Amino acid sequence: MNGIVLAIVSVTVIGLICAVVLSIASKVMAVPVNETESKIRECLPGANCGACGYAGCDGYAAALANGEETKTSKCIPGSDGVAAQIAAVLGVEAEDVVEQVAVIHCKGDCDVTHDKMDYQGIESCKAVKLFYGGRGSCTYGCIGLGDCAAVCPQDAICLEKGIAHVDTRKCIGCGLCAKTCPNHLITLEADTITCQVTCSNHDKGAQTRKVCTHGCIGCQKCVKNCPAEAISMDNNLAKIDYSKCISCGTCDDVCPTGCIMEADFRGVFNKDK
Repeated sequence: MNGIVLAIVSVTVIGLICAVVLSIASKVMAVPVNETESKIRECLPGANCGACGYAGCDGYAAALANGEETKTSKCIPGSDGVAAQIAAVLGVEAEDVVEQVAVIHCKGDCDVTHDKMDYQGIESCKAVKLFYGGRGSCTYGCIGLGDCAAVCPQDAICLEKGIAHVDTRKCIGCGLCAKTCPNHLITLEADTITCQVTCSNHDKGAQTRKVCTHGCIGCQKCVKNCPAEAISMDNNLAKIDYSKCISCGTCDDVCPTGCIMEADFRGVFNKDK
């Protein structure tokens, strides 16, 4: 019995000594806290998406607090609300945030294209990509196994008819999906756009038609008919310069395959405007 009591007392004493040592060490070795950085960090949403250009929210907060960064509008998921809070902490004028949404440049679903093989393996776009560029006949298109949907923090991406679709009304523009897509089909665009090229195939028109009837065939009708000269051809694929686009919808009307689509892409922050 005395042995048991001695063991309990010994462990208790050792525990108390360790606690005292750790308490003293935490005070002696404490790193000074930048209160401004802490306040800015509390304003940020914590998505750690990297849309601001930094590794995460901590990096952006530190850069702002240390004066390495002056833009308070770089948190796209936080929109104008977060920018205003950061500006208040720093005592500067709030900047307007250009809200963005994810755009998938592919509409090659099972109605307009087909698979070239019956893939059986890991259900991941990156995994399938290793097998001859993917299971689809169009190696540029959406593989459709949902790597983008898996990383979306807003459940804004779903899979339908074999390809991914973005619900822009839920999208916060974090860009995690764009970083995940192995075919680089997803870009972030200002949610004020009304037209997008829903194809990423750079092959010549005849080859594109063989693998997808929705794809861009490089006919240049959109280029010739755009009144703002906002469309050009980039290696057999139509490309829209949104700084020139006037949202007239002409390109959508003249596109013979329907790969240029006109729609309302307003995101979660502007959906009610």
